[in-house]
Amino acid sequence: MNYDNYKDLAIERAGKILTITINRPEAKNALNQRLHEEFSRIFDDVDADEDVDVVILTGSGGAFCAGGDLNWLLNMHGDPVATSVGIRRDRRIQNSILDLEKPIIAKVDGPAIGLGCSLALYCDFVYASERSVFADPHVSIGLVAGDGGAVMWPQLIGYARARRYLLTGEAIRAGAAAEMGLITEVVPADELDDKVAKMAEHLASGATHSIKWTKAAINAGLKVTANAIIDRAAAFENVTQLLDDHRIALEAFQRKEKPRFTGR
Repeated sequence: MNYDNYKDLAIERAGKILTITINRPEAKNALNQRLHEEFSRIFDDVDADEDVDVVILTGSGGAFCAGGDLNWLLNMHGDPVATSVGIRRDRRIQNSILDLEKPIIAKVDGPAIGLGCSLALYCDFVYASERSVFADPHVSIGLVAGDGGAVMWPQLIGYARARRYLLTGEAIRAGAAAEMGLITEVVPADELDDKVAKMAEHLASGATHSIKWTKAAINAGLKVTANAIIDRAAAFENVTQLLDDHRIALEAFQRKEKPRFTGR
């Protein structure tokens, strides 16, 4: 498999282990149009890559992924064609991760926000440094959590806790996230690389087909739930991308101010 057509995702293979690094460090790895498009096809390409059995997903420059780039989101606001394209990619991202039978390990060092948080939570293992933060603050920018939060948070930590964090956008430190089962484990920063490498090597040296198909069996029930949620959540998010409240929030955040929503 040739990954040369990826620009904002850095791809590196070592044996049967493929590392995907989100590579926009100047923007804390926030998703712009190109990065979002690349994510919409990377897991399908990995699925077709017969030389890969295990995937590591990580970020560069002290962040995992800071969510959507504000300028990109503002450029899309009010344009139903552009927003629908983005929503369609969100759905492809979620479904391609769920369909991938090869195990994925998220190595999180720094913020994992919005879609960045969803990308981590869809992985089979999430190891995070102590300084990492997880949040799905869609409501804080006038959006519905349509890119995975409404699927994964209730499954991982239950509906009561999920409502608290999804309806407020409140962030969770890595230690608390591990305690409540949102992520696999919190690890000292200087041990994170080694921890992830050992798990990746353990999986790569295991019974490949048994591991892949066990993952597929686990995901079978999750996919039923996801299929009942993804389209509705995505449709609601698309509508909110056209509302004034979303624009108000984005402009306020650019000015480093608190948004004053109008309910429109």
